[in-house]
Amino acid sequence: MRRIISTEPVHRDRRDLHNLRSMLPFLWEFRGRALLALACLVLAKLANVGIPILLKEIVDAFEDPQAGMLVLPVSLLSAYGALKLSASLFNELRDAVFARVRYRAMRRLSTRVLEHLHRLSLRYHLERRSGAISRDLERGTRSVSTILNYMVFSMLPVLVEFALVAAVLLTRYAAVFTLVTFGTVMVYVAFTLTITEWRMDFRHRMNRLDSQANGQALDSLMNYETVKYFGNEVTELARYDDTLRDWEQVAVKSQSSMSILNFGQGGIIAIGVTLIMVFAARGVVAGTMSIGDLVLVNALLLQLFIPLNFLGVVYRQIKYALADMDLVFKLLEREPEIADRPGAGPLVLHGGQVRFQRVDFYYQPQRQILRGLDLALEPGQKLAVVGPSGAGKSTLARLLFRFYDVTGGRILIDGQDLRDITQDSLRAAIGIVPQDTVLFNESILYNLAYGRPGASRAEIEQAAQMAHILDFIEGLPERWDTVVGERGLKLSGGEKQRVAIARAMLKRPRILVFDEATSSLDSHTERAIQQTLAEVAEDHTTLVIAHRLSTVVDADHILVMVGGRIREQGTHRQLLEQQGVYAEMWELQRHERDVPVA
Repeated sequence: MRRIISTEPVHRDRRDLHNLRSMLPFLWEFRGRALLALACLVLAKLANVGIPILLKEIVDAFEDPQAGMLVLPVSLLSAYGALKLSASLFNELRDAVFARVRYRAMRRLSTRVLEHLHRLSLRYHLERRSGAISRDLERGTRSVSTILNYMVFSMLPVLVEFALVAAVLLTRYAAVFTLVTFGTVMVYVAFTLTITEWRMDFRHRMNRLDSQANGQALDSLMNYETVKYFGNEVTELARYDDTLRDWEQVAVKSQSSMSILNFGQGGIIAIGVTLIMVFAARGVVAGTMSIGDLVLVNALLLQLFIPLNFLGVVYRQIKYALADMDLVFKLLEREPEIADRPGAGPLVLHGGQVRFQRVDFYYQPQRQILRGLDLALEPGQKLAVVGPSGAGKSTLARLLFRFYDVTGGRILIDGQDLRDITQDSLRAAIGIVPQDTVLFNESILYNLAYGRPGASRAEIEQAAQMAHILDFIEGLPERWDTVVGERGLKLSGGEKQRVAIARAMLKRPRILVFDEATSSLDSHTERAIQQTLAEVAEDHTTLVIAHRLSTVVDADHILVMVGGRIREQGTHRQLLEQQGVYAEMWELQRHERDVPVA
């Protein structure tokens, strides 16, 4: 057990180095700017170290009354002011030059993460918690700016200043000054590293609990109506507060351990400064050092230990940022479940024939969804799939879009296996009207044009007319600029489905899929849209997934699915004559329509 525990810091350090290397490609675009910023940094530190040296000369000049009191100090004071101004100038130049590098890296990483999220499979997005991942991504992207900021503006300047101070001490004074100074630094760094590593566990736990609480809050707000339906506001608040209580306990421990760290750092610096001043004072008394030397040593130490005191905070922030960054790079390293095969080509469409050949599929091995499914959808044909809930009907659409790969058999479009063609070309050939239509929190125009972003306004209006939603849009106070709300909640279920129908029509795909496309429409609108869908589907391969049988009576062929298998098939009339499952469903639904509302 001890061996396993002892290797954990090594593993974490390897992850940190790996993440830092992974960050380098995002900086490469502006490598020239980065080098220029480093040059400004060095010049600023040269000016900084030159200031105490000039201060010594000024003090010594005042001690020598024969040195021309009115001329020499003035020139030295002028040089002193010039060095102060130069240090400030080069620091600001460094910040201005490096700003483009830092913010471009943040932009590139954010875009890369979003691109990768879109590449990940549907299974990942169904299992993830939106609130937690959004908080992790926010912290991870911000961590890039934090690391670049501290490394370029804090770590590197301190290292450069250390080198310059060491050179001054070694060339001007006894070795004891260098030994005490850098001995203090080594003790300080060792203490800081040890305590900070101990504190990192608190930070990881705080991050996890913070993400969990944020996910719970967002989940509660996204299900606002459900919470209200069941009156569970107290339950949601209690769940959220329980997580925050755990977060509070860890945060208090983190703050207490920080106080220990800060006090220890202050004590080490105080002892080091005291020792240096004792040796300097002895040198002045012995006559081996001037008052100016005492001032110089004191100024160098103050100049060195002030950023060193801040270095502990910087180191902790970098470690925290590396922990945050690790979440993002682990996400980027996650391989998509569904990926194009090497050498996959685009789909070559002829008529749009679709075939499921002996297809087996399951989401989990213990729960089989489809069993040896065979179906053929000919070009221009309208095929309907009906059956009870849980029969696997909607799974057909997900497999056709290749959101999942079949676990057995294969799916062909015009003789081409879906696994041998690119996902982009496959999805460009298919249009869908889903049962649960989710819209962007944008205008109606944006949501309609999403079907084909390059479509003209006339084409968009024509699609809206065909979906019988144009009059509704024109009657709104803001018309096409009306914002539909989060997930389209400002529209009714029927209005959202008509937007989805118009969007699918605008896409002009070869293959159409209607997954309960009219389930939220009233009878009058449903009949109108059914006629429109029939017109649109004339030159398309059309798959209709339905529970309401009245929507599929005109289908060329109907499949009845039960338990992942095809139980019956034929036309509407043929299935009624068989007096099987379809006939029972038809009678039951017809009876439900005939029963008057109480």
